[in-house]
Amino acid sequence: MTLLLLAPLRLEAMALASAPSHPRVTRTGMGPSRADAAMQRLLARRPVPEGEALALVGAGGGLADDLEVGDLVVAQKVVRPDGSEVAMLASAPLLAAELRSLGLRARCGTVASTDHLVTGAERRELARVADVVDMESAAVVARATGPVAVVRAVSDTASRELLSPAGLMGASRALASLRAATPALTRWAGATGPRKALLAEPRSFCAGVHRAIETVERALALSGPPVYVRRQIVHNASVVRRLERAGAVFITELEEAPDGATVVFSAHGVGTAVHEEAARRGMRAIDATCPLVSKVHHEARRYAAAGRQVVLVGHRGHDEVEGTLGTVPGTHLVEGPEDVRTLELDTDRPTAVVTQTTLALDEVAGTLAELDAMFKDLVHPNASDICYASQNRQEAVRAMAPACDLVLVVGSPNSSNCNRLVEVARRQGRPAHLVDTAADIRLAWLEDARTVGITAGASTPEELVQEVVSCLSSLGPLELSELATGIENVTFPLPVEVR
Repeated sequence: MTLLLLAPLRLEAMALASAPSHPRVTRTGMGPSRADAAMQRLLARRPVPEGEALALVGAGGGLADDLEVGDLVVAQKVVRPDGSEVAMLASAPLLAAELRSLGLRARCGTVASTDHLVTGAERRELARVADVVDMESAAVVARATGPVAVVRAVSDTASRELLSPAGLMGASRALASLRAATPALTRWAGATGPRKALLAEPRSFCAGVHRAIETVERALALSGPPVYVRRQIVHNASVVRRLERAGAVFITELEEAPDGATVVFSAHGVGTAVHEEAARRGMRAIDATCPLVSKVHHEARRYAAAGRQVVLVGHRGHDEVEGTLGTVPGTHLVEGPEDVRTLELDTDRPTAVVTQTTLALDEVAGTLAELDAMFKDLVHPNASDICYASQNRQEAVRAMAPACDLVLVVGSPNSSNCNRLVEVARRQGRPAHLVDTAADIRLAWLEDARTVGITAGASTPEELVQEVVSCLSSLGPLELSELATGIENVTFPLPVEVR
């Protein structure tokens, strides 16, 4: 889409028009009535500007204490003076990130739109509901029929109000920030337009993750906070933050919790020594290990008891891998075929392989082939050792990726199963990126992406997926469909301590 900048004042319009890219700029005039009239004139043009992205860009009064003159605030929400919502602008985090990439001080925030200049006590009261105040945003976003952005450069603050000498000096800094912002606004407009979104199914929480999260919630309800959780209960930052707010305390090792405390072991499993320490210190231990991980632990113990050498295929340092290594001492870890070639094991001795549950099937195949060539008596892992949820999500991505220009995997960077989904999509020849939240999406990825595939790892809440959908829909008309490759109806019982 093309970009049209709307500037309330002549000085703002002149600053924007003087940018090297020479953007198209239209003045709205100051205040809500003039802005509304300008929007009506704009929408009355023929042809209707459906291929145009609008950005209202101008100076604003800073309300938040930590804002400085020249800072840029991208409106994620526009409100009235009483705090009631006018509009949510879901693509704001993408534009704010682009502005920061230019070296500008920029953040998302709430813009309150009034019908007069705000000073003194009224300004302090308005700071309870917004970060910046202006007089045009509500009128513009209420009339907009396509993608719209609002960017305000702080020209004055509570201590340097606009009508004071210090405030007037700050106006020039605000204008300089607006001019510097135009390349980011151009890129934002380039990422707008109609597109399709394909949602992979299944996606998001699996049965083991549901079980682990509910275990912590039940423990909090039964024991009251604090409940200590060894490592992240599942590898998702949003889940961890929510449980922390409820009273969970996440620790790295048991030594960080007091004797006798209630402690939950994460879904990734722990080694024997951790169980023994908890018992020795009188802790109420609740094991939320995923039953599929527990199954791998059982197999590894059984193979070792039968006299077989045990090889674990997995990623060094991952919580699940550390738990399995701690369950069967002497287990040998290999991350890929290259590690197999350096194993110092008796190739004539019976050997068995177990795997980290979240690996991709095609990722394991090369390592198993290398092990087959080395050992005379090798027991392969059960096919079910690869988590059913990981397999299902990988298959959904394989089916979806060929129809996409871009694949977005929603999940945290430390989630193994999320990273595997990115790799699966890339092996299908498609650009793919892992995003913890919608704010991690980069505008450059979207410029030529007319069909975007969206999935999420087994540890990712569905609401984060819907935030990505909302973000894309704010960039233009979005045709949403679901590509289902299977249905999951697996459930696991909760640990006996919290049933």
